[in-house]
Amino acid sequence: MQMLYNSENFAVVEFEVPTSTPELDAEASGLTRGGYEIVDKFKRKEIYIEGALAESFKQGVEALIEGSPTIEDIDAYIERFSSLMLQPVVLH
Repeated sequence: MQMLYNSENFAVVEFEVPTSTPELDAEASGLTRGGYEIVDKFKRKEIYIEGALAESFKQGVEALIEGSPTIEDIDAYIERFSSLMLQPVVLH
């Protein structure tokens, strides 16, 4: 788990879970499975994305970073995913 982004409005955490098969050792093969947890602090909602959506999110962030974005630019990009956030943030 690694915090990638934390602003006044959003937080993004990356999760990498090593995969393992009987034939391959996960550490030796470098295979991982994981995704991103995105939290909208204002709406108090979150989403966990993985697979193709997570890859699309990652590529969008990488393209955005190439242009030296402001915090507002990054927040605007992340806000595109807020309509998918249905899970309420619960602290325990």
